Amino acid sequence: MELLENLDPLLKTFWYIAIPVSVIFLIQFIMTFTGSDASDGIEADFDGDLEEAGGAFQLFSFRNLVNFLLGFSWTGISFYTVIGNGLILVMVSVTVGILFIYLFFVIIRQLQRLAEDNSFRIADTLHKTGEAYTPIPERKSGKGKVTVSTSGALHELDAMTEGDRIASHTAVRVVRIENEDILIVEPIK
Repeated sequence: MELLENLDPLLKTFWYIAIPVSVIFLIQFIMTFTGSDASDGIEADFDGDLEEAGGAFQLFSFRNLVNFLLGFSWTGISFYTVIGNGLILVMVSVTVGILFIYLFFVIIRQLQRLAEDNSFRIADTLHKTGEAYTPIPERKSGKGKVTVSTSGALHELDAMTEGDRIASHTAVRVVRIENEDILIVEPIK
C-alpha cells in the first residue's frame, strides 16, 4: 500500500474504505449468483420489529452497510479532484451512499414482486373449465379424467359427474371438489 501513502488524508481514507468494501461486494455478488449465499442479506443484524416500516427490507444489515460504503468511497475517489471542499465532498459521498441503499431497496422490491407461488392447489380448479380426457361414467358409477389449466399449467385430475356420461374431449366445468381430490364436473352446454 505504498501507493496510497503519499495521498491526501481524505483521499487515502476513501481508498482505504473502497478497496476492502469492493472486495466484499464482489464476493457477495459472486456468492449471490452462484447460489452459495447463506443469507439473502435482507435480515436485520439486531432485534427489532421493522415489519411495519417496510416488510422484508431491513435498514441495518451488513449488505446495506457494504452498499453505503461502496457508494460513499467511490464517490469520494471519483469527485476528489472535481470538488475542492472536503466537507462538501463528504456530504455528496454520504448522499450517494444513501442513494445506493435506496437503489438496493428498489431492486429487492422489484425482485420480490417477481416471485410466484406456482404450487398446485386443487381448490384453484373450482369453477374452471377443462376437457374430459377419458370418459366420465354417469351418476358417480366410476371415475374419469379431466384436464384443467390452473396457474399456467395443465393438470390431469380424477373426475366424476352427477349427471349423464360425459364423453372424451367434451368441455366441462368444475362445480365442486369431493374428498379433496376428486373433481365433480358437468358438461358445458
